[in-house]
Amino acid sequence: MEKYIDILLNSYSGYLNYLKNEILYWNWDNYFYGLIAISLVVWLLEIVFPWRKQQAILRKDFWLDLFYLFFNFFLLNLVLLIALSNVTEQFINDILQLFGLELMSIQLFSISELSKPLALFLFFIISDFIQWNVHRLLHTIPFLWNIHKTHHSVKEMGFAAHFRYNWMEPLVYKSVLYIPIILIGGVNLQAVFIVHFITIAIGHLNHANVGWDYGFLKYIFNNPKMHIWHHSKKMPNKYGVNFGISLSVWDYIFKTNYIPTDGRDIELGFDDENEFPNDFIKQEFYPLK
Repeated sequence: MEKYIDILLNSYSGYLNYLKNEILYWNWDNYFYGLIAISLVVWLLEIVFPWRKQQAILRKDFWLDLFYLFFNFFLLNLVLLIALSNVTEQFINDILQLFGLELMSIQLFSISELSKPLALFLFFIISDFIQWNVHRLLHTIPFLWNIHKTHHSVKEMGFAAHFRYNWMEPLVYKSVLYIPIILIGGVNLQAVFIVHFITIAIGHLNHANVGWDYGFLKYIFNNPKMHIWHHSKKMPNKYGVNFGISLSVWDYIFKTNYIPTDGRDIELGFDDENEFPNDFIKQEFYPLK
Protein backbone atom coordinates (compact mmCIF):
# COMPACT_ATOMS: atom_id res chain seq x y z
CA MET A 1 0.00 0.00 0.00
CA GLU A 2 2.86 2.37 0.81
CA LYS A 3 4.18 1.92 -2.73
CA TYR A 4 0.87 3.05 -4.22
CA ILE A 5 0.67 6.05 -1.90
CA ASP A 6 4.17 7.09 -3.00
CA ILE A 7 3.12 6.82 -6.64
CA LEU A 8 0.10 9.05 -5.96
CA LEU A 9 2.16 11.66 -4.11
CA ASN A 10 4.88 11.68 -6.75
CA SER A 11 2.26 12.00 -9.49
CA TYR A 12 0.64 14.98 -7.80
CA SER A 13 3.99 16.63 -7.08
CA GLY A 14 5.16 16.11 -10.62
CA TYR A 15 1.93 17.47 -12.05
CA LEU A 16 2.07 20.67 -10.00
CA ASN A 17 5.51 21.41 -11.45
CA TYR A 18 4.24 20.44 -14.89
CA LEU A 19 1.21 22.77 -14.60
CA LYS A 20 3.42 25.64 -13.42
CA ASN A 21 5.65 25.21 -16.48
CA GLU A 22 2.58 24.94 -18.74
CA ILE A 23 1.34 28.34 -17.52
CA LEU A 24 4.72 30.08 -17.49
CA TYR A 25 6.20 28.71 -20.72
CA TRP A 26 4.29 28.43 -23.99
CA ASN A 27 5.08 25.68 -26.50
CA TRP A 28 3.33 23.82 -29.31
CA ASP A 29 2.21 20.89 -27.16
CA ASN A 30 0.94 23.00 -24.27
CA TYR A 31 -2.30 21.71 -22.74
CA PHE A 32 -3.11 24.92 -20.86
CA TYR A 33 -2.89 27.36 -23.77
CA GLY A 34 -4.14 24.72 -26.22
CA LEU A 35 -7.42 24.47 -24.32
CA ILE A 36 -7.73 28.27 -24.13
CA ALA A 37 -7.00 28.65 -27.85
CA ILE A 38 -9.58 26.06 -28.93
CA SER A 39 -12.19 27.51 -26.56
CA LEU A 40 -11.68 31.08 -27.81
CA VAL A 41 -11.82 30.04 -31.48
CA VAL A 42 -15.04 28.05 -31.04
CA TRP A 43 -16.61 30.79 -28.89
CA LEU A 44 -15.78 33.31 -31.64
CA LEU A 45 -17.50 31.03 -34.17
CA GLU A 46 -20.58 31.01 -31.90
CA ILE A 47 -20.60 34.80 -31.85
CA VAL A 48 -20.04 35.23 -35.62
CA PHE A 49 -22.29 32.35 -36.78
CA PRO A 50 -24.97 31.92 -34.08
CA TRP A 51 -27.46 29.15 -34.80
CA ARG A 52 -29.95 30.07 -32.06
CA LYS A 53 -29.89 33.83 -32.57
CA GLN A 54 -32.07 34.53 -29.53
CA GLN A 55 -29.48 32.89 -27.25
CA ALA A 56 -27.26 35.37 -25.42
CA ILE A 57 -23.49 35.28 -25.90
CA LEU A 58 -23.19 34.82 -22.14
CA ARG A 59 -25.90 32.18 -22.18
CA LYS A 60 -27.58 30.51 -19.20
CA ASP A 61 -24.97 28.83 -16.95
CA PHE A 62 -22.09 30.19 -19.08
CA TRP A 63 -19.90 30.84 -16.02
CA LEU A 64 -20.78 27.51 -14.41
CA ASP A 65 -19.73 25.68 -17.58
CA LEU A 66 -16.56 27.74 -17.85
CA PHE A 67 -15.68 26.67 -14.31
CA TYR A 68 -16.39 23.05 -15.24
CA LEU A 69 -14.13 23.48 -18.28
CA PHE A 70 -11.04 24.35 -16.26
CA PHE A 71 -11.89 22.24 -13.23
CA ASN A 72 -12.48 19.04 -15.18
CA PHE A 73 -9.65 19.56 -17.65
CA PHE A 74 -6.86 20.46 -15.23
CA LEU A 75 -7.79 19.45 -11.70
CA LEU A 76 -9.69 16.30 -12.64
CA ASN A 77 -8.37 14.93 -15.94
CA LEU A 78 -4.74 15.92 -15.62
CA VAL A 79 -4.33 15.39 -11.88
CA LEU A 80 -6.67 12.75 -10.54
CA LEU A 81 -6.69 10.61 -13.67
CA ILE A 82 -2.95 10.81 -14.32
CA ALA A 83 -2.24 9.80 -10.74
CA LEU A 84 -4.79 6.99 -10.84
CA SER A 85 -3.50 5.69 -14.17
CA ASN A 86 0.00 5.49 -12.71
CA VAL A 87 -1.33 3.53 -9.75
CA THR A 88 -3.44 1.32 -12.03
CA GLU A 89 -0.45 0.51 -14.21
CA GLN A 90 1.60 -0.49 -11.18
CA PHE A 91 -1.27 -2.52 -9.74
CA ILE A 92 -1.77 -4.45 -12.99
CA ASN A 93 1.97 -5.10 -13.18
CA ASP A 94 1.94 -6.44 -9.63
CA ILE A 95 -1.00 -8.75 -10.39
CA LEU A 96 0.67 -10.07 -13.55
CA GLN A 97 3.93 -10.73 -11.69
CA LEU A 98 2.04 -13.06 -9.36
CA PHE A 99 1.51 -15.28 -12.42
CA GLY A 100 5.02 -14.77 -13.76
CA LEU A 101 3.87 -12.35 -16.46
CA GLU A 102 4.73 -8.81 -17.47
CA LEU A 103 2.60 -6.04 -18.96
CA MET A 104 4.17 -6.41 -22.40
CA SER A 105 3.46 -10.15 -22.42
CA ILE A 106 -0.33 -9.61 -22.67
CA GLN A 107 -0.15 -7.09 -25.52
CA LEU A 108 -1.78 -8.34 -28.71
CA PHE A 109 0.49 -6.11 -30.79
CA SER A 110 2.23 -2.74 -30.59
CA ILE A 111 1.10 0.13 -32.79
CA SER A 112 4.61 1.59 -32.43
CA GLU A 113 5.60 -0.92 -35.11
CA LEU A 114 3.30 0.87 -37.59
CA SER A 115 3.96 4.12 -39.39
CA LYS A 116 3.18 7.18 -37.25
CA PRO A 117 0.14 8.31 -39.31
CA LEU A 118 -1.34 4.80 -39.29
CA ALA A 119 -0.64 4.34 -35.57
CA LEU A 120 -2.28 7.69 -34.81
CA PHE A 121 -5.31 6.83 -36.97
CA LEU A 122 -5.70 3.40 -35.36
CA PHE A 123 -5.47 4.80 -31.82
CA PHE A 124 -8.06 7.47 -32.67
CA ILE A 125 -10.52 4.94 -34.16
CA ILE A 126 -10.15 2.41 -31.33
CA SER A 127 -10.43 4.97 -28.54
CA ASP A 128 -13.46 6.66 -30.14
CA PHE A 129 -15.31 3.36 -30.63
CA ILE A 130 -14.69 2.39 -27.01
CA GLN A 131 -15.92 5.76 -25.80
CA TRP A 132 -19.03 5.41 -27.97
CA ASN A 133 -19.82 2.15 -26.20
CA VAL A 134 -19.14 3.64 -22.77
CA HIS A 135 -21.42 6.55 -23.64
CA ARG A 136 -24.23 4.09 -24.38
CA LEU A 137 -23.66 2.44 -21.01
CA LEU A 138 -23.96 5.84 -19.32
CA HIS A 139 -27.48 6.02 -20.71
CA THR A 140 -28.58 2.45 -20.04
CA ILE A 141 -27.29 1.61 -16.53
CA PRO A 142 -29.27 3.58 -13.87
CA PHE A 143 -26.31 4.44 -11.62
CA LEU A 144 -24.21 5.54 -14.59
CA TRP A 145 -27.13 7.59 -15.88
CA ASN A 146 -27.25 9.42 -12.54
CA ILE A 147 -23.59 10.29 -13.11
CA HIS A 148 -24.23 11.38 -16.70
CA LYS A 149 -27.23 13.58 -15.78
CA THR A 150 -24.83 16.41 -14.96
CA HIS A 151 -23.89 16.68 -18.61
CA HIS A 152 -27.51 16.57 -19.72
CA SER A 153 -28.56 19.28 -17.28
CA VAL A 154 -27.48 21.87 -19.88
CA LYS A 155 -30.50 23.94 -20.97
CA GLU A 156 -28.70 26.24 -23.44
CA MET A 157 -25.90 24.74 -25.50
CA GLY A 158 -22.50 26.37 -25.85
CA PHE A 159 -18.90 25.24 -26.32
CA ALA A 160 -18.09 25.04 -22.59
CA ALA A 161 -21.03 22.66 -22.00
CA HIS A 162 -18.68 20.04 -23.47
CA PHE A 163 -16.89 19.84 -20.11
CA ARG A 164 -19.92 19.93 -17.84
CA TYR A 165 -19.76 16.42 -16.40
CA ASN A 166 -19.59 14.74 -13.00
CA TRP A 167 -16.16 13.85 -11.59
CA MET A 168 -17.04 10.13 -11.74
CA GLU A 169 -17.76 10.12 -15.47
CA PRO A 170 -14.13 10.22 -16.70
CA LEU A 171 -13.30 7.49 -14.19
CA VAL A 172 -15.72 5.25 -16.08
CA TYR A 173 -14.37 6.29 -19.49
CA LYS A 174 -10.70 5.99 -18.59
CA SER A 175 -11.08 2.72 -16.72
CA VAL A 176 -12.55 1.03 -19.79
CA LEU A 177 -10.23 2.82 -22.23
CA TYR A 178 -7.18 1.68 -20.28
CA ILE A 179 -7.76 -1.97 -21.20
CA PRO A 180 -7.33 -1.68 -25.00
CA ILE A 181 -4.40 0.69 -24.56
CA ILE A 182 -2.68 -2.09 -22.61
CA LEU A 183 -3.62 -4.71 -25.19
CA ILE A 184 -2.40 -2.78 -28.25
CA GLY A 185 0.59 -1.15 -26.57
CA GLY A 186 3.05 1.30 -28.08
CA VAL A 187 0.84 4.36 -27.60
CA ASN A 188 3.17 7.33 -27.14
CA LEU A 189 2.44 10.65 -25.44
CA GLN A 190 2.52 12.57 -28.71
CA ALA A 191 -0.29 10.39 -30.11
CA VAL A 192 -2.31 10.84 -26.92
CA PHE A 193 -1.80 14.63 -27.10
CA ILE A 194 -2.89 14.87 -30.75
CA VAL A 195 -5.95 12.64 -30.32
CA HIS A 196 -6.90 14.44 -27.10
CA PHE A 197 -6.98 17.84 -28.78
CA ILE A 198 -8.76 16.57 -31.87
CA THR A 199 -11.43 15.20 -29.52
CA ILE A 200 -11.62 18.50 -27.62
CA ALA A 201 -12.00 20.54 -30.82
CA ILE A 202 -14.77 18.28 -32.17
CA GLY A 203 -16.47 18.15 -28.76
CA HIS A 204 -16.42 21.94 -28.40
CA LEU A 205 -17.98 22.32 -31.85
CA ASN A 206 -20.62 19.66 -31.14
CA HIS A 207 -21.84 21.68 -28.16
CA ALA A 208 -21.38 25.12 -29.73
CA ASN A 209 -24.20 27.38 -30.85
CA VAL A 210 -23.44 26.79 -34.54
CA GLY A 211 -25.77 25.03 -36.99
CA TRP A 212 -23.30 22.92 -38.96
CA ASP A 213 -23.40 19.32 -40.12
CA TYR A 214 -20.33 19.27 -42.47
CA GLY A 215 -22.26 18.04 -45.53
CA PHE A 216 -21.48 14.44 -46.53
CA LEU A 217 -18.88 14.29 -43.74
CA LYS A 218 -21.78 14.18 -41.25
CA TYR A 219 -21.82 10.43 -41.78
CA ILE A 220 -18.27 10.25 -40.42
CA PHE A 221 -17.87 13.08 -37.92
CA ASN A 222 -20.16 14.02 -35.08
CA ASN A 223 -21.56 17.52 -35.56
CA PRO A 224 -23.68 20.20 -33.83
CA LYS A 225 -26.89 19.40 -35.74
CA MET A 226 -26.59 15.75 -34.78
CA HIS A 227 -25.45 16.17 -31.20
CA ILE A 228 -28.20 18.63 -30.29
CA TRP A 229 -30.66 15.73 -30.58
CA HIS A 230 -28.60 13.73 -28.09
CA HIS A 231 -29.47 16.46 -25.55
CA SER A 232 -33.15 16.63 -26.51
CA LYS A 233 -35.61 16.30 -23.63
CA LYS A 234 -37.94 14.26 -25.85
CA MET A 235 -36.34 11.05 -27.09
CA PRO A 236 -37.64 8.42 -29.54
CA ASN A 237 -36.66 5.70 -27.06
CA LYS A 238 -35.83 5.24 -23.39
CA TYR A 239 -32.03 5.31 -23.63
CA GLY A 240 -31.28 8.09 -26.08
CA VAL A 241 -29.71 8.53 -29.52
CA ASN A 242 -26.59 9.87 -31.27
CA PHE A 243 -23.96 8.59 -28.83
CA GLY A 244 -20.98 9.56 -31.00
CA ILE A 245 -18.03 11.33 -29.35
CA SER A 246 -15.87 12.44 -32.29
CA LEU A 247 -17.25 10.11 -34.95
CA SER A 248 -20.88 9.70 -36.00
CA VAL A 249 -20.18 6.61 -38.08
CA TRP A 250 -20.85 4.25 -35.16
CA ASP A 251 -24.39 5.61 -34.78
CA TYR A 252 -25.08 5.08 -38.47
CA ILE A 253 -23.60 1.56 -38.39
CA PHE A 254 -25.52 0.47 -35.27
CA LYS A 255 -28.72 2.39 -36.09
CA THR A 256 -28.67 4.77 -33.13
CA ASN A 257 -28.69 7.87 -35.36
CA TYR A 258 -31.66 10.25 -35.10
CA ILE A 259 -32.02 13.66 -36.75
CA PRO A 260 -35.76 14.08 -37.51
CA THR A 261 -35.74 17.87 -38.05
CA ASP A 262 -33.41 20.86 -37.89
CA GLY A 263 -33.29 20.79 -34.08
CA ARG A 264 -32.56 24.49 -33.68
CA ASP A 265 -35.22 25.21 -31.06
CA ILE A 266 -35.79 21.87 -29.33
CA GLU A 267 -35.99 21.72 -25.53
CA LEU A 268 -32.91 20.29 -23.84
CA GLY A 269 -32.72 18.30 -20.62
CA PHE A 270 -34.32 15.14 -19.21
CA ASP A 271 -37.65 14.13 -17.65
CA ASP A 272 -36.86 14.47 -13.92
CA GLU A 273 -34.57 17.49 -14.30
CA ASN A 274 -36.57 19.45 -11.70
CA GLU A 275 -35.07 17.16 -9.05
CA PHE A 276 -31.52 17.85 -10.24
CA PRO A 277 -29.52 20.50 -8.30
CA ASN A 278 -28.33 23.72 -9.94
CA ASP A 279 -25.03 24.33 -8.14
CA PHE A 280 -21.66 22.70 -8.73
CA ILE A 281 -21.12 21.03 -5.33
CA LYS A 282 -24.53 19.39 -5.22
CA GLN A 283 -24.17 18.23 -8.81
CA GLU A 284 -20.81 16.60 -7.98
CA PHE A 285 -22.36 14.54 -5.17
CA TYR A 286 -25.73 13.88 -6.82
CA PRO A 287 -24.97 10.25 -7.90
CA LEU A 288 -24.05 9.36 -4.30
CA LYS A 289 -27.31 10.56 -2.78
